[in-house]
Amino acid sequence: MFRRRRTLAMLGAVALIPILIAIAVRVSSSRATGRGPAFLDQISQNGLFVSFVAMVVAIPLFLPLTVGVVAGDTIAGEAGGGTLRYLLVAPAGRVRLLVVKYLGSAVFCVAASLTVIVFGTLIGVILFPTGPVTLLSGDTVSVGESLLRSLLVASYVTISLLGLSMIGLFISTLTDVPVGSMAATVVMAVASQVLDQLPQLDWLHPFLFSHYWLSFADLLRQPISWDSYGSNAILQGAYMVIFGALAYGRFSAKDILS
Repeated sequence: MFRRRRTLAMLGAVALIPILIAIAVRVSSSRATGRGPAFLDQISQNGLFVSFVAMVVAIPLFLPLTVGVVAGDTIAGEAGGGTLRYLLVAPAGRVRLLVVKYLGSAVFCVAASLTVIVFGTLIGVILFPTGPVTLLSGDTVSVGESLLRSLLVASYVTISLLGLSMIGLFISTLTDVPVGSMAATVVMAVASQVLDQLPQLDWLHPFLFSHYWLSFADLLRQPISWDSYGSNAILQGAYMVIFGALAYGRFSAKDILS
């Protein structure tokens, strides 16, 4: 997967998010206090905030888009390329193939999240002064602890994307057209976020896989609030189990013609 130019291009595009944000703040003559994504006002005082701002910008669309492309291509890509039946003859086995394909997309989730954090930290250190970070609770932590919290944010976002990745795997078993499964996965991510913004559907919000995506701000408090981290992990785990079972049920009974 990581030898594909498409994968490297998507990671490169994700890496550009913090870089463009940092450059825009650096060359801007006005600070536009109170406007823009969370933490944006803090970047010029402390470059370590670049990675947090980039994550706020990336997680609603850019990260789901890249994950949707990878997850939607897992099975449908092999079918569309005419290699699926040869993989099963190998003998790989259908369950083993599903597991390996999902693990591959999960690894991409890790890589994409770390790309935002690592490039955000690097460009922040290069372009802005760095030092102890003031958290949302008003407490100040050292640079070392702030970097550890950045890794916690990356792990939180990775977990957030695992449910979407499993949804993409399931959709990928429904078709032999990879572009269709990619698009459907991304549409699911967008639809979930739209539904999460409707107050009339308050009862539904806790069950939407995107509901806790932006709650990683709880990791930037002192002491750390783990409630949203645990709730998010449980929710994504439920989606993984449900859509994993659906993917197995569909793929195990599917006639492989390509």
